[in-house]
Amino acid sequence: MAAGIVEIEDSSFDTEVMKSDLPVLVDFWAPWCGPCRAIAPLVEELSVSFKGQVKFVKCNVDDNPVTPGKFEIRSIPTLIFFKDGKVFDQIVGMVAKAKLEEIIKKMI
Repeated sequence: MAAGIVEIEDSSFDTEVMKSDLPVLVDFWAPWCGPCRAIAPLVEELSVSFKGQVKFVKCNVDDNPVTPGKFEIRSIPTLIFFKDGKVFDQIVGMVAKAKLEEIIKKMI
């Protein structure tokens, strides 16, 4: 796990994401998911580029089924962008780094 990314669980979601002072990008993933592994380096690069401006967290859907259920996540990777405790945007599947940057810049 990259230094700038926090691994969260169902029990810590509210504190780490919903009550965060910073906008948050949540990467819902699983270790067996190829596209999840493919997008991970992009998320890690962005966590360095936007350090201090956006909080980056990962949630393993296999280990933490409650939170993905709340957000009706049906496929992974799903990236949900939160601002002020509300969903700002959402992306499902592999996308270009530029698309992620575009959403982050609008969010901050």
